[in-house]
Amino acid sequence: MSVAAIVSLLVSLPSLRLHDDYFVIATFGFQMILFSIFNNWMEVTRGPLGIAGIPQPVILGWHVDSHGEFLALALFFAFFAFFAVHLLASSPFGRVLHAIREDEVFAKSLGKNTLRFKVTAFAVSAALAASAGSLYAHYITYIDPTSFTVMESILVISMVIIGGAGSTWGPLIGAVALVTLPEALRFVGFPSSVAANLRQIVYGGLLVVMMMFRPRGLVGKYGFGR
Repeated sequence: MSVAAIVSLLVSLPSLRLHDDYFVIATFGFQMILFSIFNNWMEVTRGPLGIAGIPQPVILGWHVDSHGEFLALALFFAFFAFFAVHLLASSPFGRVLHAIREDEVFAKSLGKNTLRFKVTAFAVSAALAASAGSLYAHYITYIDPTSFTVMESILVISMVIIGGAGSTWGPLIGAVALVTLPEALRFVGFPSSVAANLRQIVYGGLLVVMMMFRPRGLVGKYGFGR
């Protein structure tokens, strides 16, 4: 989490000077650069061979070596992330972030250093994302560069859009929906030869319908319609 926060500071300084679509394109660009590094730095990441044999986590002598224990650990980190974001959003710092989202020029006119606030938010979000990535690596015990493609970023953005931006519960609800929906479609009874493709079609169609008729998401307070 600390390493991710430090790396995010290096990425955020040039990226956060951009706005809207340009900011999204820049962050995708940095992700593609990192993917190429992961895929070619054989001495550290072993490139496309990946890193195998990642040990199960050990916390203060507690060996997390069963599915139930790992579920408890993951729930603890999820609660920690949710509580941290809730405290941050309801604090004076969070209110400044809300002001920046609504009108950054107005926030600057009030004497707020908007770049500093955005860089801090960038670092916090990177650290929280790294906690999930670390749990994933220890659970799977193997990672390779294909675990960190642009499609993973699109999935995370979809969770925010479907759940609803501007709400603490929004991304959590969006994550639950987008993780469980493809699994639930396994039980619809599609023929095995076309089941995977049909699930993706239904899944994508539901996303399109959601964006058309409720662009602010399920519980969101900020609409993407504009």
